Amino acid sequence: MRVLHLIDLYDPKIGSSIRQMYQMADRMRADGVETEIVSVTQNPAEAAPVEIMGFRVHRILSDYPVRWRPIVSLRNRRVLGPLRGILASFKPDVVHAHLIHSHISYGALTLAKQSGASVVFTAHDVMTFCYQKLDCYHGGEAAGGLLRDYRAHWSKCVPCQRFRYFPPRNAMIRNIMNRDVDVKIAVSDALRIAIEANDLKNFRVVHNAIEIDGRPTDPAAAAGFRKKFELGGDLLFTIAGRVHELKGHLQAVKILAKVLPKCPRARLLVMGKKSEYEKYVGELTDALGVRARVTVTDWLDGEDLRNAYAASDVFITPSVCLDTFGLVNVEAMNYRKPVVGTVFGGTGEVVEHGVTGYIENPFDVDAFASRVAELLNDAELRRTMGAAGYARLLDKFSMPRLARDMLAIYGDCRAMGAAKGNRG
Repeated sequence: MRVLHLIDLYDPKIGSSIRQMYQMADRMRADGVETEIVSVTQNPAEAAPVEIMGFRVHRILSDYPVRWRPIVSLRNRRVLGPLRGILASFKPDVVHAHLIHSHISYGALTLAKQSGASVVFTAHDVMTFCYQKLDCYHGGEAAGGLLRDYRAHWSKCVPCQRFRYFPPRNAMIRNIMNRDVDVKIAVSDALRIAIEANDLKNFRVVHNAIEIDGRPTDPAAAAGFRKKFELGGDLLFTIAGRVHELKGHLQAVKILAKVLPKCPRARLLVMGKKSEYEKYVGELTDALGVRARVTVTDWLDGEDLRNAYAASDVFITPSVCLDTFGLVNVEAMNYRKPVVGTVFGGTGEVVEHGVTGYIENPFDVDAFASRVAELLNDAELRRTMGAAGYARLLDKFSMPRLARDMLAIYGDCRAMGAAKGNRG
């Protein structure tokens, strides 16, 4: 079987969803699946095929002002021309699209279908009906995050997007998805509910997964990480990923201010870029007087990232947008860390409340902070919940499970295609 993956970003180091795609394809090699990948670059010098993790990755040049994304994302001619040639030469049985809403474009789904391949689309985010991370549906802080209005509507989209709002966009995406996609996947039930509220039907849920690192953590390496960042014996609760208010970094600082009276040794560890932290969170950090209890690591990778997880005590995901799954949750579980996660999105499908951590509303800062303080002050509870989280990871979110699920879906696609051919 030949599978062609479509994804806007090609570097597995810069995103969990991208890394997951490579790991899944790597697992499928043993089952005889031949894989190539189509991605894009904004650097003309990189616009050529390259090998990554043993896979041929076609990098197509695509660069334009982001304000045009609602239109270009429907049909990007700069990408579709080269893609047509790749489809003709590789002749995939299945084309699997992932993150395509910026450059590869939804028109690629039509092109893939016309090539004779079966088409699978995985929604990792809300971009099939939203222009950004979805944070309007719950009503925000004014409503305590208690609303559940998922449906996109001009009355919400125009004030948010202004001149970027393109009324035909969502209807055009729906038409392409309904006509040209054989199997539609959402990475969580929470995402499926939001998508289907916007008339995108028949999505099946396939949860994300990671390649489990079963190596025991190295206490000396974790201690070295603590020494490098001058963390001493502080109790660390950690947030990871791109620093942005929608990912909960403002909430994290507010939580820290509430945790400190209950746990004076608490420290917030931010695994993210210092420049972004100062841009989005620095002012609030100073206003709350907690600057001395925050450490920002900058971007981490490889053993540094592994040691950061190992050195942490509690992991938090206080996102105030619909966090569709949160692969960082399972990455923390891989290091046996309890997670206090957001009520918004798919985190509640990953973290079992009261067993592997807690699910709380990040707008209720007091409640969220109480859970964090409870865990920081109870080493045995951290150990028990961390162990339960690792067991849950092995059972539900391991890469072999995802590879099996997707291989079965690819097989179903080929069977459906054969049946249609016989009827024809």
